[in-house]
Amino acid sequence: MLKNIRNFSIVAHIDHGKSTLADRLIQASGLAGDRNFQDQILDSMDLERERGITIKSSAVTLDWSSGGETYRLNLIDTPGHVDFSYEVSRALAACEGVLLLVDAAQGVEAQTLANLYAAMEQDLAVIPVVNKIDLPAADVDGAREQITRDLGLDGDAAVLASAKKGLGIDEVFRAIAERIPPPSGDPAGPLLALIFDAFYDPFRGAVAAVRIFEGRLKAGDQILMMAKGAEYRAEEVGVFRLGREEAPELSAGMVGYVIAGIKDVSGVAIGDTVTLARAPAPAPLPGFKTVKPVVFSSIYPVSTDDYESLADALEKYRLNDAALSCQKDSSMALGLGFRCGFLGLLHLEIVQERLEREFGQSIIMTSPSVRYKFLLKSGEEIAIESPQDYPDPASIETAYEPYIRASIMTPERYIGAVMKLGLDRRGVSQGLSYPSPGRAELIFEIPLSEIVYDFYDRLKSVTQGYGSFDYELLDFRPGRLVRLDFLLNGERLDALSVVVHKDRARGRAVSVCERLKEELPRQQFKIAIQGAVGGEIIARSTLSAFRKDVTAKCYGGDISRKRKLLEKQKKGKKRMKMVGQIEVPQSAFIAVLKSDDD
Repeated sequence: MLKNIRNFSIVAHIDHGKSTLADRLIQASGLAGDRNFQDQILDSMDLERERGITIKSSAVTLDWSSGGETYRLNLIDTPGHVDFSYEVSRALAACEGVLLLVDAAQGVEAQTLANLYAAMEQDLAVIPVVNKIDLPAADVDGAREQITRDLGLDGDAAVLASAKKGLGIDEVFRAIAERIPPPSGDPAGPLLALIFDAFYDPFRGAVAAVRIFEGRLKAGDQILMMAKGAEYRAEEVGVFRLGREEAPELSAGMVGYVIAGIKDVSGVAIGDTVTLARAPAPAPLPGFKTVKPVVFSSIYPVSTDDYESLADALEKYRLNDAALSCQKDSSMALGLGFRCGFLGLLHLEIVQERLEREFGQSIIMTSPSVRYKFLLKSGEEIAIESPQDYPDPASIETAYEPYIRASIMTPERYIGAVMKLGLDRRGVSQGLSYPSPGRAELIFEIPLSEIVYDFYDRLKSVTQGYGSFDYELLDFRPGRLVRLDFLLNGERLDALSVVVHKDRARGRAVSVCERLKEELPRQQFKIAIQGAVGGEIIARSTLSAFRKDVTAKCYGGDISRKRKLLEKQKKGKKRMKMVGQIEVPQSAFIAVLKSDDD
C-alpha cells in the first residue's frame, strides 16, 4: 500500500554518524539479529571498513510497526565525503525525504549545507537529527541554534539521538513515518522505473537498482531501456534486505532491483528509464546531470599483456561508478592505457584500490593533473587534460588554470598553521569567521593544481586531524604555466611530464631528479637525469657508473701505463653510452609518482 511506504536517505557531513544510525535502524527493525550483526553493516566493501567511510550508497528495506500500522521503509545510506557527492545526488532521486544528521559536538559543517541544498533542489522533506548527544563535548542547544540559524530549519523540531548508544531510535522511526510523505504514483499506469545504481554480478550479469515511479514490474516482463533502446527479459525482481530478496513484483513507490541477464555491461546506464516493451511510457524520467571530472590521471597495466583485462575491468567498474570517465591513451614508456577523470583525490585513490582488489589488476597511475585552458596567438582557445597535449610555448598568448573556493573548518588554535598552509599553496584569503565558539572557518581561493597532490594530508597534519575541507570550482584565471619534462641521457620520459606554475618548476624538478637517482639501476656508463622547461635545463642529477678497476694489474712502474688503460676505459664507456638503452623499471615510476616532496 502506497500510504505505508517511505523512501528516505541519511545525509550528513563526513563522520557525523550516518552508517551507525543505519546500523541501529536495521537492528531495531529486527532485520539483523545479534548473531549476524556487524558495525557498518551496509558497507559491504573491505575498503569501506578499513577506512571507516562509506564509498557507495546502498539500499535496504526495513519494516516498522506502530499503532497497528506496518510501514515499509526504504533506506538509502549515502557517503559523506565531498568526492562522493554524486552518489548522494543519485540516492536522493529515489527518495521523498531525508534525515539530515548534525553532530552535537561539531555542529553544522560544510557538507551538511551542501547536502541540504541538494535535498532542497529535489524538493524533499528534511528532518534534522542531532546525533552524538551522549558525547561529553555535546552542545545540543548550540546545535539546535545552528540548525535554525545556518540551515533555516526548525531546530526545536530536531530529533535528538545517539546512534552509538541506540538513544532516540524510536523517535527517528516516528519522525520518518509522520514527516516524510508517502510516494505518489499509479500502480496501474505504464511502467516508469529509474536506474539509480548498478553493479556487476559475475554469475547473473548486471544488477540494476531501481525506483519504481509508475506501474508494476514482475519477473518474465519484457523490458525496454529507453536511453539505450535495448530490450531484455526480466529474470528476477526483488527488494534489498541485507542481501537480495526475490519478490513477486515491484510496484509504484517501491525501491528494488531487477536482473535481466544483461551480460554486456554497456546495456545498463545509470539514470536510464526502464519501461515495458509492450506498453512503453510516453517519455523517460529526467536522468542525472552528467558530472564533470576535476582531476585527471592515466592508468596503465604493469604488464602490457594485461591491457585487455584492464579494459574489461574498467568497463565493469564504471557500471558501479558512473562518475569515472575514461578514454584510450598511450605512452612511449608505459604502452597502452586509459586517461581517466575523477571527482577528486579520494575518488582517484578509491578507484585505484578497487581495481587492484576487486578486479585483480596491477596498475600504474601517472601524476594527477587538472584541466588547463590556453588562448593561442591565432585566437583559438584549447583545453588540455594531459601534459602531452601542452601546446608549443611560442604559440601561447595566455594560459589559464582552474581556481577553487576552499572552505576549511578548524579548531581556533590551528588558525595560524592553516593560514600558512593556504598561503604556501598560492591561496588568497577571502575571509575568516567563527560559526561556533572555538571553531573557525577560513575561506581561500586556491589554484586547483595546488590541492591535487597532498593538500588534504597536510591539512590533517597541521590540525592534528581536526580540520575538515570542502571546495567548489570557481573559474579559470591567468597563470604562468610551463611544462616540466624529465630527460634520461637527453631522452624525454613522457609519463613523468607535468604542467606546473613557473615558480614551482625548479623545486619540483630537483625533487624528482633526486628520487630518480635513488630508484634507477646503475649502468656501465654515467646517466644524466635532467629536469627541463622547454630547452632550458633547470635541475640535474648524475647517476655514476659501475667501474671496473682496470689498473689493478699495474703494480709500480710508470704512471703513463695506468693513464693509457684509463683512457681506453673512458673511450669504451663513451661508445657504450652512445648505443646503450636505459630500461626504466616500473618501481621507479611508482616511487616518483607517489612522492611529492616540494
